[in-house]
Formats: sequence, C-alpha cells, structure tokens
Amino acid sequence: MIKDISAIDYTSRITVENPKNYEACVKIKEATNARICVGCAGTGLRTETYLRFLCDHAAANDAVWANVDEQVVDQFNFFKVKTTAKSKEEFLKNPNLGRQFSNEVMNEIDIKCKHNIDVQIIVGDGLSAYAIERNVGDMYPVLTDGLKLKGYTVGTPIYIKYSRVATMDKISETLNAKVTILLIGERPGLITNQSLSCYMAYESSTQKPESQRTVISNIYNNGTPPVEAAAQIVHFAEILMREKKSGAELKM
Repeated sequence: MIKDISAIDYTSRITVENPKNYEACVKIKEATNARICVGCAGTGLRTETYLRFLCDHAAANDAVWANVDEQVVDQFNFFKVKTTAKSKEEFLKNPNLGRQFSNEVMNEIDIKCKHNIDVQIIVGDGLSAYAIERNVGDMYPVLTDGLKLKGYTVGTPIYIKYSRVATMDKISETLNAKVTILLIGERPGLITNQSLSCYMAYESSTQKPESQRTVISNIYNNGTPPVEAAAQIVHFAEILMREKKSGAELKM
C-alpha cells in the first residue's frame, strides 16, 4: 500500500541518518517549519523529501487557482463585488485589474453600503482561496463583537472576488471609513497554503503610499491562530482610532 505523502507530519520529523547531535536537530525542528534535518541521497534529496516537496508545491498551486466557497461570507451577509478582472487567469496575469472596480460596481458600493462608519471590514480572496475558507469563519464574529464592544460603528461587510490589497483604498474613500480592515489570502508557500493577512489603515486613500498600512500576517492555525488574530486586530483598530494614523507613521 502506498502511503499518502501529504498525511505525514514533517514539522518534527528528522530523517537525517545517524545525526551526530540528535538533540540539536530536535531543537532546530521545534523552532521552524523549514525543510531542515531531512537528510539526502548522495548529492540529491531523498525520494520521500522530494515527493513531499512536489505535494506541497501542488497544494500551493491549488490554493492560488481555486475559487473561494462563498458560503463562508454568505453566512455573515457580506455584500459581494468583483474587480475588473474577468477570470482567475486574468487576475493572476494582470495584477492591476485586481486593484480596480468598474464604475457600476463603485456605484453599487456607494448606494448599498453604510457610509461614515468607524470601521469597514473587507474580505478579499487574494492569492489563496483556502486562507479565506479556513480562517474568516472564526475571525469575523470575534472581530465584529470586539469592535462593537469598543463602541465603534461597523460598516456593511464587503467581499471582493479577484482582489488585490489596493481595493481597500477605493472603498474607504467611497464610504468615508475611519479605519479600514482588509482580510486577504496570502501568496501560499511550501509550508502552508492557508495563511491570511490583515491590512489596516486609518483613512485609507489612493492618494497615500502603501506604507500607510499596518499589517498582521501569517494568520492560520500554526501561525497566529485566527481567533487570536481577530483580538489583535481589534486592539490595533483601537490604537489607529486613538492615534489617527497607521503604518509607518505609527510608532509602536
């Protein structure tokens, strides 16, 4: 019977034959998920290591090309829009299309979403559908409850298909949000294909540089757990509201 290579946990697995200092290998593996202490076969990788590499690479590709199961946002009544990219392929090949909305979409956002709010929450698929599916369901209730407990008004939640980070600026300007929070799928790597990033900005604007954004990355179960990340985001939102600035201008 052939083993399912993806079912093997490599985070603590040491496959170096007869290591001189096994305890040191254990400590190194405990400190990182990187592919170390895996041994070799001559000058190349061991077959098992190489197969796992191919498996993880395929999983990363799947995350990029998959479409989000939108039930995860439908359960929270997100207002759903799409950028000017017409397909996943177009979105990946031309990043600028993922930063723009048509006039019709901007008019819809203007008409159907709340204006002049303290906090606007946006979810964008970005480069990992799995990041949205695995994390947003746990994060969103904690996020909204925490913000409301702080006394902040929260806008109409918006989900953006084929989204890049800069979409948050256009929405913030249109809705006149004080703090804008974007949860977006990170580019997957060979360690995980489920990692989410949070971009936050005070009075986010297309006229401001990218350094206006405060970022929390590596949100997933083996990084910053989603519920813990949601609590951190609420804390940072409070700081942004108090200091009236974000990103590089914010001295933490």
